[in-house]
Amino acid sequence: MDFIPVYIPIGVGTFHLESAQAEFEKSIKLLKDIDENTAVPDEMLLSIDKLRAYISGRQADLVIVQNLTFANAAYMSEILHKFDCPVLLWTLREPVIDGTRLRLNSLTGAFSAGNMMTAFGRKFEYVFGSPDEECVKTAVSSAVAAAKVRKAMNSLRLLQVGHTPQGFGFGRALDSEMLRVFGVTLESIEARELIDSAKSYTDEEIAPYLEDAAKRINRLDAIESKNVADFARLYKAYSDYVKEHDIGALASRCWPDFFTAFGTPVCSVLGILNDLGIPSACEADSYGALTMFISAFLTGNSAFFGDPVSLDEKENTITFWHCGMAPCSLAREDTGACAGVHCNRKIGPTLEFGTKPQEKVTIFRIGRNPDGSFRFFVARGKALDKPQQFYGTSSVIQTENDARNIVETAVKNGWEPHFAVAWGDIYDTVKALGNMLGIPCEEF
Repeated sequence: MDFIPVYIPIGVGTFHLESAQAEFEKSIKLLKDIDENTAVPDEMLLSIDKLRAYISGRQADLVIVQNLTFANAAYMSEILHKFDCPVLLWTLREPVIDGTRLRLNSLTGAFSAGNMMTAFGRKFEYVFGSPDEECVKTAVSSAVAAAKVRKAMNSLRLLQVGHTPQGFGFGRALDSEMLRVFGVTLESIEARELIDSAKSYTDEEIAPYLEDAAKRINRLDAIESKNVADFARLYKAYSDYVKEHDIGALASRCWPDFFTAFGTPVCSVLGILNDLGIPSACEADSYGALTMFISAFLTGNSAFFGDPVSLDEKENTITFWHCGMAPCSLAREDTGACAGVHCNRKIGPTLEFGTKPQEKVTIFRIGRNPDGSFRFFVARGKALDKPQQFYGTSSVIQTENDARNIVETAVKNGWEPHFAVAWGDIYDTVKALGNMLGIPCEEF
């Protein structure tokens, strides 16, 4: 379903309309550059009647309300009565200050609009500035992206395979909460269902999956052949289920079941699924999987998923690691994604590599407070050009702010031990999304 942003430029005809028209035209260009599907009016909406005619019968996933000139609160009340979707309020900078007339008086209009939205109990995004200012482009782009992922979550089916291991309850999700807060449909099956499916496949049926895996993973031939074949069986079982049930993300139980009941880990399957566009978390961490989905949606890249395991104050870095389920596409070019055995269980194939460097990354987590309410963790950084740090997969992130303080504060504030590292800068968009969902964002 198409995403529809709607531009609503409001004002009155008693101000300097030549200045307003110039800002109107520049605003349309900016909005169309950000999203060509943005609905725009043919003219400035300089009366309540013109506003009503423009919004009548129109659907919107985001409304961008701009005070071209001053407009009283009645304009915003009409908009709020019509649309139940995120709102971006945009104030224009006064174009000329020369001791003569006030050209636009956009800012006073913004106060009227903001006051009305607050009276309605509505959260909204806000940006001040002219269309040609970089900060405005960033803010508008972030609001559009946040509204897009918010809509995408409303059609997302997230699969939880099995239960979280003992002591990992932070990853458990209730279907009612997932739907109420994020709009996501949570489905659940037992791990044994996919294990039983995997056991039923013939060698001929898994041959295409072995061929595909060999193109993604180096040194598969160094792993015991039975384990490689069983990994391909799991790959087919997960892939078939995802396709047949329209699954867009998943969180899978991994240990101990796949070692004890099947004899082969699921790590590499999850890594490949991430690169196939199905964000996948291990240890049945459903909110971790949703964090990965948001990260991948916003960056267009697979996200790294892992624990903070090491701190280096001199380099100002935090190392994120997991047993071996990172997306193959994130592997260093000089090694690629390599097959190995699990660091504790000594059974393969797992994925083994350090990640490639990336100038801008975002550390992100959907977390929960002790009272059950949600919160967002967000921090900026970059992935350094570092080799594999431990058995499994690792990424060394140099944080924008003090790494030691981030670790100490996060531990003291009770954050979960799983984080996504988004392969791009989505910091501002995560904040906007949190505001749209009514979830506070803790910036690190």
